[in-house]
Amino acid sequence: MRTRLLSLFVFLFVFMSCDTEDILPALTLTTSSNEISENQEQIIITASLNSDIYEDISLPLSFAGTATFDQDYVTTESALIISSGNSSGSISISSMQDDEIEDIETIIISLESQNDFILTSSSITISILDDDFDTDGDGIADVNDSCPETAGPIEGSGCPDSDGDGIYDNEDQCPEEPGNAENNGCPLVDADGDGVLDGFDDCPNEPGPALYNGCPYPHILINEVLYDPPNDLPGDANGDGTREPQEDEFIEFYNYGSDLDISGWSVHDNAEERHTFPEGTVIPAGGVLVLFGGGTPTGAFGGSIVQVASGGILNMNNSGDLVTVYDINDVSILTFDIEPLSNNPNESYTRNPDITGEFEQHAQIPESSGTLFSPGTRIDGTNFN
Repeated sequence: MRTRLLSLFVFLFVFMSCDTEDILPALTLTTSSNEISENQEQIIITASLNSDIYEDISLPLSFAGTATFDQDYVTTESALIISSGNSSGSISISSMQDDEIEDIETIIISLESQNDFILTSSSITISILDDDFDTDGDGIADVNDSCPETAGPIEGSGCPDSDGDGIYDNEDQCPEEPGNAENNGCPLVDADGDGVLDGFDDCPNEPGPALYNGCPYPHILINEVLYDPPNDLPGDANGDGTREPQEDEFIEFYNYGSDLDISGWSVHDNAEERHTFPEGTVIPAGGVLVLFGGGTPTGAFGGSIVQVASGGILNMNNSGDLVTVYDINDVSILTFDIEPLSNNPNESYTRNPDITGEFEQHAQIPESSGTLFSPGTRIDGTNFN
């Protein structure tokens, strides 16, 4: 009995002699969420004490798990800081997006052992949830799958070879019909007989040269040319009130096909380039464009498009010259040979009848009523449209 009393006395003495300052504060590690999507979401990790502190402390963290730092996630700091006068500190962790189909990945965040605190919770596990979809189940994420709803191998960027011709559907212009690689996966067919296989033919049912990818040449023609303006004021073809032999020369173009963009096309004589059609030059179906040598063309000109030579003059030689029109690929589209008509007529040469006929001197045609030219209109002065 005496021994028991002595033991109790010793215990009470030791307990009552302990100062409250000898009791270590409790430290807890918490998270705003235990799951995070890989779509660049963010969570907050917080370390909390059960009392305020009076000097800054740094709590080193360790990171483990199946997720890879700087590939699957990033963090602002590698240690938690609790500032003086506070009882908690936080860091953020952000997920990183990728295009791989993955299982759930984990981040294990741990506080290193502490001598100054009682760790009530020293480790947290965060799960990163994959948000990459594979609709067709071929193992290729939809964002990287050229055929996301039809399963296919990686070699075909996720597309199958539906017709079994060795060309995957994403590169096969005829995916349901076996063909040849040299014909873009289509059979060796030339439906319009123009020598351009259908797989390369932009107009497979309309004959045209290979230069135009199997489509016809542009449906444009020269309808009237004035290379020798009449003397004095009657030669003022551009209507600006002055007869100037270079400025009053003109070429009249007629479009007998669909709307035609001739931006970048050029007009040359035997010497050099005289004009480049500016960006946005579109001749409508059945429309007309009149190109003057210069000056300030004034008048209606039958509602036609009117331009002046970008080179300053057309300079068509009265004694013989060859006018050539090139497209943007430098393919010759139109020519007009002045040589057979070089008799200095002091009037234009125009097709008679308009559009379809041969070139004749304008004033000699009865429908002209003796007029010397008709830029932008038919021989009789009426509009084309």
